[in-house]
Amino acid sequence: MSASLACTLLAVGFALALLGLFLWETVPVLRHSGWGYLTDARWFHRQQEFGAAAMIYGTLAVSAVALALAVPIGLGTALFLAEIAPSRSRMPLKAALELLAGIPSVVYGLLGILFLREWVVRLLAPFDPLSGDTLLTAGILLAVMILPTFATLADDALRAVPAAHRRAARALGLTRAETILRVCLPEARRGIVAAVLLALGRAFGEGIAVFLVVGRQDNQWPASLLSLRPLTEAGQTLGSKLVGAEVHLAYGDPLHWAAMMGLGLITLLLVTVLTLLATRLLRPSSHHAPRP
Repeated sequence: MSASLACTLLAVGFALALLGLFLWETVPVLRHSGWGYLTDARWFHRQQEFGAAAMIYGTLAVSAVALALAVPIGLGTALFLAEIAPSRSRMPLKAALELLAGIPSVVYGLLGILFLREWVVRLLAPFDPLSGDTLLTAGILLAVMILPTFATLADDALRAVPAAHRRAARALGLTRAETILRVCLPEARRGIVAAVLLALGRAFGEGIAVFLVVGRQDNQWPASLLSLRPLTEAGQTLGSKLVGAEVHLAYGDPLHWAAMMGLGLITLLLVTVLTLLATRLLRPSSHHAPRP
């Protein structure tokens, strides 16, 4: 057996074991609540009521805001790095992006407390918010966090488009803008979509930074799923719930602990599915030679 195959089997085995462990720990709450665990928005641990729907909604809402802000800016940044920036300035800019991507989450969270909360209060003044701790605040902070990751991966996808294709497009009379729109973006499409999925995976799994600015309000279920009003209010996500103090309180109560482990299982499944999809998208384009 080759070393690479052994490492692959070890990684797959570990992932399956981790999923199995979380599923096993979640069984008590599934027996207790059934499908209501996923569809009920009420979470009152003292009354043994455990519904994850409000936290799933919060996670999706915050991640949607983050993607809506980060993808356009990140794609523009990637296009500038890959297609416009001269090589001598590209490397420092790329290094800066990678440095930003490596900043610890708690640092971003503290910066969110210092600067973002007050700005959001002023932004949402017409809605009379109780504080700057809202789903919108968490979404904006997440956008800042995932932007470097997305821009770096999108830049890699664009740079993987063969230089010969660019030269052929220019030889046919296409301008630089037309070459980008008709050649580079279509060929890099799979890599860019994979970058979106990986950035979304980070958004789904983020806990501590969101915890510091989201308000941590349970049972926040919108009157309409299409309404933007809940974004102006405090909420809760899967990650922020898991990094809070409640997880320590839950350990002594088997049912409560199972409910918390269920939140971890949902998060793990979401991130795993997104990662597998991104890996699948990247595989067919691996034969492209990087741009010199």
